[in-house]
Amino acid sequence: MFNGLKQKLNRKRLKDDTYAFLFDDYEGDEVVVYDTETSGLNPKKDEILSIGAVVVRGNTIVTSKTFELFLKPSQQISKKSIEIHHIRPCDVESALDPYEGIDAFLRFIGSRPLVGYYLEFDVAMINKYIKPWLGITLPNRQIEVSALYYNKKIELIPQGNIDLRFDTILYDLQIPNMGQHNAVNDAIMTAMIYIKLLHTKRLT
Repeated sequence: MFNGLKQKLNRKRLKDDTYAFLFDDYEGDEVVVYDTETSGLNPKKDEILSIGAVVVRGNTIVTSKTFELFLKPSQQISKKSIEIHHIRPCDVESALDPYEGIDAFLRFIGSRPLVGYYLEFDVAMINKYIKPWLGITLPNRQIEVSALYYNKKIELIPQGNIDLRFDTILYDLQIPNMGQHNAVNDAIMTAMIYIKLLHTKRLT
């Protein structure tokens, strides 16, 4: 009931009805797994540098429905940031204007559920752009893979300390680590985690 009311209030705040499709009821079997690479970890001051996403239909990663783009930052990328995601100033010289890129992302996801690893941060980064622009926050249903993993793992070790690090989850689920740290690769690995957890009744 509370979520329904929250969605109605969010919909009323929408400034541009051409984005009303985000609020459409979705009854299909697809989700969008996405990840962002950013200039830092503070949504209030940092910026999105790239977005990567892939569609999962049932238990299949639909590689023909992959999304990747770079956004032009308003400030110089720091050396510390480059060390983490390897996105250099030259990589974003011809990148999209942030709002052009976010528009493309919104049209890609539609009203489908969103899946991610620590998705709250990635959603907060998108909201940083769309709240002042469109008046709303992302209305899509959100599925957190670390929570799915935790819920299955805690059954084995009640009151245990569950390691939720990304690499640990990959190793435990015997999913290959694609190594290169970028938004698309991270989205694909997260998609593999999601599918494995969705179709595994019990972890060992």
